[in-house]
Amino acid sequence: MITTILVTGGAGYIGAHTCKELATRGYLPVVYDNLSTGHAEFVKWGPLVIGDISDSKKLTKTIREFQPSAVIHFAANAYVEKSFNDPLGYYINNVSGTISLLESMRTQGINRMVFSSTCATYGTANENALLTEDTPQLPTNPYGRSKLIIEQILADLSIHKNFRSVCLRYFNAAGADSDGEIGEWHEPESRLIPVAIESSLGGQPLQVFGIDFPTLDGTAVRDYVHVSDLARGHVLAIEHLLSGKGSECINLGTGHGTSVKVIISTLEALDIKVRYQYADRRFGDPAFLVAEVTKASRVLGWSPQYTNLQDLLKTAISWHKRKRPSS
Repeated sequence: MITTILVTGGAGYIGAHTCKELATRGYLPVVYDNLSTGHAEFVKWGPLVIGDISDSKKLTKTIREFQPSAVIHFAANAYVEKSFNDPLGYYINNVSGTISLLESMRTQGINRMVFSSTCATYGTANENALLTEDTPQLPTNPYGRSKLIIEQILADLSIHKNFRSVCLRYFNAAGADSDGEIGEWHEPESRLIPVAIESSLGGQPLQVFGIDFPTLDGTAVRDYVHVSDLARGHVLAIEHLLSGKGSECINLGTGHGTSVKVIISTLEALDIKVRYQYADRRFGDPAFLVAEVTKASRVLGWSPQYTNLQDLLKTAISWHKRKRPSS
């Protein structure tokens, strides 16, 4: 009998890669997505239910119909800058929407969730310090705070109810499916690597925000983890819960930092002529966000397979050059 997993936001970038990984490992992913930022074309490995997580009636009907063994919850607003402009909208969608989902799960007796959290819950880290799961969580923006509130809700449920969750705090998702079936597709695009690649293909120049950070070259350092590695981490987290193990919060990253200037120079070594401009730092932008990832290895048996930056970037270049659907 095939095990069914409900994937909210499964038509999005990381969600779609996770659905492919679920199907590869013998699960049936059922996608629940309002398609506000996701793409129906990315739903290739199971049914698609078009709906909003705030619609408790439709959520409950979907859970009753498909009887999933667990939920992977991606559905959220996920842009730091936009969260400053619309903090209430972020709390309504991310926090209230998650509460709606949890209530629908409760009524149907579903008590296992893998939650898509973020390194943004850590806020501004100490200079050059790897972030462990015990690093104080002091988010500097409404997006990070909304994710931290959900983590706290899940922790309370794990203590006081028959409920278990894995919160995956991942770092900078990057790259694309090596088969070219799915990739990074946001409208408008604002993330570093896609914008850098598209700048060489006729898109707008990349804005390099800040060249005076306390880093080796003055630009911000981030931990870029391949989206397929993230997808595999979500499936391992589901298997952790299905095997009866307890709640956890776990970083997913490579443990290695890369600056914006190194991303640009590596793309240029791959014949991507990045057009870029320097701009002021963004408010609350940390200099250094890099994961300490030994817990992921110890608890989930997970480690990144894409450890070479060029290999990661080649998958992104391939997607943007040849495989990306037209807007």
